[in-house]
Amino acid sequence: MARSELRPVVTLRSTAGTGSSYVTRKNRRNTPDRLELRKFDSPLIAAVGSPEETRPSVCRRHRR
Repeated sequence: MARSELRPVVTLRSTAGTGSSYVTRKNRRNTPDRLELRKFDSPLIAAVGSPEETRPSVCRRHRR
């Protein structure tokens, strides 16, 4: 599956400060602004807000 700029890979990092995160893809056409979802944080055993963090757009073949 080819990577596209329309569906970038984003990281959702927990706001609780435990360091847990989720990696997902989002559709820029439907959600142009930053994504924030409530995701499960296992150290807290609760669902907390997880805002989007941008990831560097580096192709796996060209990574050094």
